[in-house]
Amino acid sequence: MTTKNNTNTKTGWNFDNSYARLPKLFLTTLSLNPVRAPELIILNASLAISLGLDALSLQSNANIAVFAGNQVPEGALPLAQAYAGHQFGHFTMLGDGRALLLGEQITPLGERVDIGLKGSGRTPYSRGGDGRAALGPMLREYIISEAMHALGIPTTRSLAVVTTGDAVIRETEQSGAILTRIAASHLRVGTFQYAANWGTALDLRTLADYTLGRHFSGADTAENPYLFLLQEVIKRQAALIAHWQLVGFIHGVMNTDNMALSGETIDYGPCAFMDSYDPATVFSSIDKRGRYAYGNQPDIAAWNLARFAETLLPLLHVNQEQAVKLAESAIADFTRLYHDHWLAGMRGKLGLFNEEAQDEVLIENLLRMMQEHRADYTNTFRALTFNLLEDTDLFDSAEFSQWHAQWQARLDRQAEQKNVSRQWMQSNNPAIIPRNHRVEAALEAAVKQGDYSVMHRLLKVLSTPYAHSPEQAEYTTPPALSNCPYKTFCGT
Repeated sequence: MTTKNNTNTKTGWNFDNSYARLPKLFLTTLSLNPVRAPELIILNASLAISLGLDALSLQSNANIAVFAGNQVPEGALPLAQAYAGHQFGHFTMLGDGRALLLGEQITPLGERVDIGLKGSGRTPYSRGGDGRAALGPMLREYIISEAMHALGIPTTRSLAVVTTGDAVIRETEQSGAILTRIAASHLRVGTFQYAANWGTALDLRTLADYTLGRHFSGADTAENPYLFLLQEVIKRQAALIAHWQLVGFIHGVMNTDNMALSGETIDYGPCAFMDSYDPATVFSSIDKRGRYAYGNQPDIAAWNLARFAETLLPLLHVNQEQAVKLAESAIADFTRLYHDHWLAGMRGKLGLFNEEAQDEVLIENLLRMMQEHRADYTNTFRALTFNLLEDTDLFDSAEFSQWHAQWQARLDRQAEQKNVSRQWMQSNNPAIIPRNHRVEAALEAAVKQGDYSVMHRLLKVLSTPYAHSPEQAEYTTPPALSNCPYKTFCGT
């Protein structure tokens, strides 16, 4: 039997459950899977305040029980969402196998956000898994998602991590943990794939109308509201993927169930940030053929969006041929939209305010040289920002000297003075990213020694990535060269 939490007024929980009012096809309401001895490891106080929650009250035993999936706050209605997806190109039925949506918090600004638990136990969609999560991967998601937020990239966020007091078995026995994830919603491309494959036409329309109402204002005046939905999702994804590319972020598992229609980055499994610039960079241990490599991310996004468009065909037009034409035209816009965002972002990284026809050649030549000399992506742009061209293979090359002269001449041709361009570059080039070796060091200290100070220091410097402050300097160093390429794991 579910225990109700009577601390709502003090804490600020303000739940609604609009997703639960969708057709039952899309969800399964659930009882909880209590854990033995929950302990709060980290709480995101600033995020809590923005949600209308009292950070001190959230540290009470009653609310730690909420984060652990032992207790339901009043007004919440725990459920697991059903969805499908193409995983590495292969379609399958999925669903929240180890996640629980508590409900939707209505914030003081009137915004609606999902509050969900990740690692809270088995659901009907677990497909034989235990539904649990280990401490390391949950802390990893906390670190990376908060770093992405600080970088200005749309993302789900992390409110808290608790340990459960129970072990989970993966390659070894590990400490169990649960992460509380905040999202604009968990509506995915895969949610629509599920509706298109197992629902009725009415189910599909109901889901589309719900998505429009939740995320996309303006559909009521659109000539074709479902084409409007497709176009708006494409716009948000084009901007998101450009954000990723501009900071060297590699998602690692861009399956259709991991593409949120809200335009947020979701699911921080085998993700990582690129050190040396190379479009072929892959970190995920399960991506054997590089499907989700850094350089492939824009094309994969377009592929995923085409799968979304396919689900909407019955809504786009009564005539199948006309529906396909509308979908194809919309999808064709993605490449242009993405390219425009990326090119504007790259101009910002080089301090360029206006546009010239040869800008893209200038940018591509720099990236080509960076790849040839295995230059660090983040530090190269940081060095250019402050004109601190250190003794590296790239900066010592004659070709770079020629490029640098062309770049300086390009800066001279715009009205803005170079100190203004430098400020523009500083706001577009982060001083630091969550370097893989730094993240691993923080996780090792936390998981193996119970020392969370390394993680807290890392989170502090990552919270202001564009500050270029002295205390960030030690976190800018790339990892030492190794014969063993860095690999990431899903942590499922």
